[in-house]
Amino acid sequence: MAQPRVAMIGLGGMGAPMAGNVLRAGLPTVVWNRHPEPARRLGDQGAEVAASPADAAGGADVVVTMVTDADALGSIAFDQGMLAAMAEGAVWAQMSTIGVTDTERFARQVTAERPDIVLLDAPVAGSRGPAEQGKLVVFASGPAEVRDRVAPVFDAVGQQTVWVGPVGAGSRLKLVNNLLLAFVAEGLAASVALGDALALDRETVLGALRGSPLLSPWAGEKLDRIGRDDYTTQYPLTLALKDVNLVLREVEEGRFLAAECLAAEWQRVVGQGLGAADLTVVTRALSQPTGRA
Repeated sequence: MAQPRVAMIGLGGMGAPMAGNVLRAGLPTVVWNRHPEPARRLGDQGAEVAASPADAAGGADVVVTMVTDADALGSIAFDQGMLAAMAEGAVWAQMSTIGVTDTERFARQVTAERPDIVLLDAPVAGSRGPAEQGKLVVFASGPAEVRDRVAPVFDAVGQQTVWVGPVGAGSRLKLVNNLLLAFVAEGLAASVALGDALALDRETVLGALRGSPLLSPWAGEKLDRIGRDDYTTQYPLTLALKDVNLVLREVEEGRFLAAECLAAEWQRVVGQGLGAADLTVVTRALSQPTGRA
C-alpha cells in the first residue's frame, strides 16, 4: 500500500512535534498553522507548506487536525474551507481535545455536508515530551475499515493506538484520561505545598515522594520539575483547565464535586496570570499562605 499523503493542520505545542514525527516516518506531509513560523520550520525539514487549511487538505489522503478548542476547529474546518476541499474518500483524523458534545456536533455536520469522507475521533494522551518522542497514546474511534489507512500516521505519532468504538468514544475516553491526569497533578501540587505549610524541608518531602510506590513515571517527571521550580510549559494550565471543564460539561452539576473544586482552584491560579505555565505551577500558588503566587 502506498504511503498516505498527510495534511497536518495545527502546529502548536503538540501539533508541531507530531507533524515532525510524521515527516520523519517518511510520509509525504503538508502543513499549515495560523502563525506561519512553525510551518516554516517544518518546511525547512522537508514538509510542504500550505497557504491555507483548504490548500493543505485538498490533496491529502489523511487530514489531521490538532488545535486548541472547538471554536478554532470549527473555523478551520468549515469557515476556512478545509472540509469542503478534502478529496472524496479522504480521512479526517480529528485529534484535538474538544469534548464529546462538540465532537458529536461536528460529526453530524460532516455527515450532512461531506458523507463521502470518513471522520475519525482520535484524541491523544500525553504532553509535549511524549509528543516529541512519538510516544503518545491515540484513543481512536470511527469506522474500522480505515484503520489500515491511518495506521502509518498513528504509528508515527504514538506508541499505542487504542480503538474504542464509534466516533465519540475516543473523546469520552480522553475525558476519563484527563480527569485522572488532573487529579494526579493536583495531588502532587497539594502534597508538596502541604509539606511547605507544615514547615518540612522541601527536599526531604521530594525525596520521600520519589520513593513512593504511588508515583508513576509521568508523576515522577512532574515532581522533579517541581523540585527544580521549573514550570516551563509542557501542558499549559489554561489547557488543563479547559480539559477539566470539558469533563464537567458532560455530567450533571454536583456529581463530581472534587473536579468542580479543582476547576475553581485552577481558575483562580489562571486569574493570577499563571495560565501559560505548566499545570504544575499550581504548586507555587498553593505554597503561598494566601494561595496566591
